Amino acid sequence: MTVMHATVHVPGSTSNLGGGFDCVGMAVDRWLTATVVIDESKIGVTMSRAGSLASLTCDAADDLLHTGFHAACTRAGRALPAHMAFDVTSTIPVARGLGSSAAALVAGAALADAALSLGLGTHVIATLASQIEGHPDNASPAAFGGPMLGVARDDATAFAPCTYTFSPLTVHATLAFIFAVPPMEVTTAAARAVLPAHVSFGDAVSAVQRSAALVHGLATGDADLLARALDDVLHVPYRRQLVPGYDSIVLAACAAGAFGATLSGSGSAMLAIGRPEQTGEIAHAMQVAFANVGLTAETLVTDGAVGGLWTEP
Repeated sequence: MTVMHATVHVPGSTSNLGGGFDCVGMAVDRWLTATVVIDESKIGVTMSRAGSLASLTCDAADDLLHTGFHAACTRAGRALPAHMAFDVTSTIPVARGLGSSAAALVAGAALADAALSLGLGTHVIATLASQIEGHPDNASPAAFGGPMLGVARDDATAFAPCTYTFSPLTVHATLAFIFAVPPMEVTTAAARAVLPAHVSFGDAVSAVQRSAALVHGLATGDADLLARALDDVLHVPYRRQLVPGYDSIVLAACAAGAFGATLSGSGSAMLAIGRPEQTGEIAHAMQVAFANVGLTAETLVTDGAVGGLWTEP
């Protein structure tokens, strides 16, 4: 009987970056590594988890890795194998706004593509993960790496979800991205639940301005544009309540030299943008601000050059 296998590596990601709600994301230097072995002489699905995923207890068939794998098989018109043994480890914190879910979906689809020779490619994998999540801001940088813009096309039908246009963004060499990651979790469902059904026309206009400021500020390194972009009006005002000490953390980061700070994704991690030479001070200030509300945060500093999905030869 044939035995097939594959191993893939997928980065974490930060999304929104303030004004880029549900469309802008960037790969982060934390990684999920997953392997699948398919043995046609066996039946059943197993899942071995390690690292930040070790405490997960859901059934293998309900794991997002399996979900991504299944989606890729469906897209290719390939029957799901009767046997799959998954082995996965990750340094991406779960439910902290660093793209752990998107990484798992991308990894699962990529494993299917590689192990079964489906011929899907990165664009289809990013699309499948975006369709499952309902937005492309984490899935696109997880698949392609770097900073990415993902925009939904208006082509959904009763029989198929929408597709997406993906485009890399430019990040100026003088920018650094500083994260403070507390131990508390914020699930995507909880973060979506606090959002309003409608926003005012004035807030919509302000959100458009900040989105444009974010893209141009990232490309040029303009501190003033980035300060405006990080001061989001569309989702952060409703989600800041989910992170204890949000305002004090933002103020501490800015006092230490950051242009601004905001939620990483929907939190609980916080993201600040500043100059590389000030990352130590900014990271320490955010840690202290978290400590002042009783939370011990780890810090992470990255740039805009983190690569995307790759498959071991």
